This record gives sequence, C-alpha cells and structure tokens, in this order.
Amino acid sequence: MTDMMKAVRLHRFGGPDVLVYEDAPIPEISADDVLVRVHAASINPPDLYLRDGYRALPPEWQPSQHFPLILGTDVSGVVTAIGENVSQFMVGDEVYAMVRFPQNLMTGSNAYAEYVRVPASDLAPKPAGIDHIQASAAPMSLLTAWQFLVDLGHDAPNPFQAFPHEPVPLDGKTVLVNGAGGGVGHLAVQLAKWQGAKVIAVASGKHEALLNDLRADIFVDYTKAAAETVATDIDLVLDAVGGVNMERFLPSIKQDGALFLVNPLGFSGYEEAARRRITVSTTQVRSNGAQLSAAKGLLDDGTVRVVIDSTYPLAETSAAHRRASEGSIQGKIVLVAA
Repeated sequence: MTDMMKAVRLHRFGGPDVLVYEDAPIPEISADDVLVRVHAASINPPDLYLRDGYRALPPEWQPSQHFPLILGTDVSGVVTAIGENVSQFMVGDEVYAMVRFPQNLMTGSNAYAEYVRVPASDLAPKPAGIDHIQASAAPMSLLTAWQFLVDLGHDAPNPFQAFPHEPVPLDGKTVLVNGAGGGVGHLAVQLAKWQGAKVIAVASGKHEALLNDLRADIFVDYTKAAAETVATDIDLVLDAVGGVNMERFLPSIKQDGALFLVNPLGFSGYEEAARRRITVSTTQVRSNGAQLSAAKGLLDDGTVRVVIDSTYPLAETSAAHRRASEGSIQGKIVLVAA
C-alpha cells in the first residue's frame, strides 16, 4: 500500500465546484480505529451545509476554516487494517458505518475518499444481502429513523431540548411520515410498518409508486392536497422535511399523540402542542455501530430496502452535489469509489 489515496477535498467553502478530486494522505489509525477501503459513500444534507460553510448559521456557530477538509460520513467498504485494541473486526471484513457524527459535524468525517479511519464502535458488518452502494446509502438515514422510531441508543445530552427523546410504541398506531420519498422518510415508512403501524406517506406524486411498493397504507400527494387537511386521528407525525409551518400538523394529531421533528429549527407550536397534550420531540442522530448491527438483518432479508436515487464516480462528486441541490431526491445519492 502506498501512503497516498484519491479523495475529494475542500480548500474553501462554496458551491459544488469547490470540491476537488486529488491526492491526499491515507489516514493513520489509532488503537481503537479501523482503516476501511471505501467502496461507496453516500451524500447527506450535512455534507451540503458544510461544503457551503453553514452560512445559514450565526457567524459564531460557523465552522473554522482549517483546510483542506474531506466531507462525508456514510461508507461501505472492506477493512484493511485494525488498531491494537480492536478485536471485533478482521482485515477483509465487509463493513458499513456512519463515521464520527456529530463529533466531526464541522470538520467532515473524511468519507469522500478511497480510505477512511473509522472508530470500531461506529462500525458494523455489512449486510450480506445488499451491495456496497446500498449499504453506504443506509447509515445516517437509517440511524436517524431508528433513533427516532425504535431506540435512541445513547444517553448524550439532547442539543435541541431539555429532555431525552423517547420513541413511542407503534404497534396498531397510525403514523404519518412527511417527506416519505427522501432518505430518512422512505426508511421511516418501512421501520414503522415493521413495528406494526398503519403508515400514511406524504410526498410528491413522483414517489407514489415507490411508497406503495414499500407498503405505505395511504399515499398523500402534497402537491394536490395538504396532508393536514386529509389526515386525522394520527398517533404520530414524523416530519422529515422541516421548514416553515411545521405546527400545521398539530390539529391532525390525537390527544396524547406525538410530533417528531427531524429538523426542529423554526418550529413555533410548542404552546399549542401543550394545550392539545401532544408531545413534540427531536434528537440529534449519532453514530452507533451496535444499532447498524441490529438493523443488519432487516436489510439482509429485504424487510427494509434502501432506495438509490443516483450514483456517481468519486471523481464526479461535484456533479453529485449539484444533483443533491436540485431537490426532489428519491432515496439516496451515492459516490462509487471502487
């Protein structure tokens, strides 16, 4: 092995064209790390925000400009080296992971590269029933849906609220997923169905066939009808979209129901929710190899399927980011490194 690899690096913040495919040093691993030869890496919203320098945040919250940076958190690949304290993985193992998130939220977790250093605790065996492209598309979106709907899996302080997020029992309940065609949304639909819920999927019409195939019970095309006007008596709304007027779902939710916000920034309905006895909750997704291992069987046997919007060679990451910025993504965008 040489000491250099190909990677996609940032030397300044900006649009997709600031992503440069170039030589970079292969990372060194610590005693608790694993070195993974990346076969595929997927694109997630935090990648786009960091590439742009998180310009929407107040200046004091924006990342420091210590370049070059390598974006990306989600990978699937093969173990090529292990640290001396690592016993659960061996060289040659196929693995997948969300790497050091949110610890490296403002610096990048270095997944857009041929090799990446991964803490062993973030890593899980790759599901044998899917390929590296599908496996790389899963981690952040799957862990987000899992930690919202199945098991939080950690006791770290919640950066968005004073209390820890708690998933609610879903068997026999009615769940509405807003943004059901996206990365988190299409996996949340499937996890809710797996737990025994009746699922109402809200997305644009282009996603109807997919969401019916993923066993959503009811599909609502938000371009034709506002979901909150046609869906009532909901036990749980998972809003995977965010933005303005998230509180519009509150009248559709039963008393003692819940509204889970993947992106809570801008929500202004806390007083109304309290009057209606509706729990509003959110959380920050965190790397968790044990949870990826727990979900492995669902991906292996097809209970949960990862949908791929498009794939690009690692060298064409700028084009992949342009696609991501266009919106109306169905599933995930994946970079193929090997």
